[in-house]
Amino acid sequence: MAIEASFTVKQADFPLSAVFEQLTDVTIELDRIVPTGEAIIPYFWISADDTGKLTTDLSADIGIEQVKIIDQVEKQMFVRIDWNLTHESILTAIVNTDITLLSGIGKEKRWTFEVRASEQQDLSDFQTYCQDHDIPIELTELHAISSLRSDREYDLTDGQRNALIIAYSNGYYDSPRDATQDDLADELGITRQAVSSRLKRGMRRLVASTLITPEE
Repeated sequence: MAIEASFTVKQADFPLSAVFEQLTDVTIELDRIVPTGEAIIPYFWISADDTGKLTTDLSADIGIEQVKIIDQVEKQMFVRIDWNLTHESILTAIVNTDITLLSGIGKEKRWTFEVRASEQQDLSDFQTYCQDHDIPIELTELHAISSLRSDREYDLTDGQRNALIIAYSNGYYDSPRDATQDDLADELGITRQAVSSRLKRGMRRLVASTLITPEE
């Protein structure tokens, strides 16, 4: 059974730390491309209030050979990078084991990587590789990938499904919340009471369909 996992790495333990030293309130997101030899993850996005302050000379980092700015628009910069894969990092662990990188996002203090493995042993091999090469990763989330189910199996109505998706997309379930029930009502064109009812009934049906066993 396929498995997905999330790992964190301290910002200083991954190449590109110089970007965080030069810019404030910066986010780096690796562009997801299937690894092909040394061309693993050749692009990334930098988002910051003032990307213009970033110099392109990041070659002092032992994990990087060279970088090149491809495009820059307002608060984002699209960059190509050639990694130095003789320097051990979570990237070399990905190259040398049978797992797939789903996402890599770096913020002020740490990087978060999401990976997928076809089976448990592949993920264990990845963790062993990191341990053997002193790559300090921390496992934060692990779950098996279950087969997809249709809305009919969850017993959701179209209105409940739509309300749940809109709520999720607008940050209603975030903490702190980025949207209120009044905001959702305006977008859905219904009353706040109707939104509340759809969310409650929809969540109840999701829980009943996914977490509750027949014995319970």
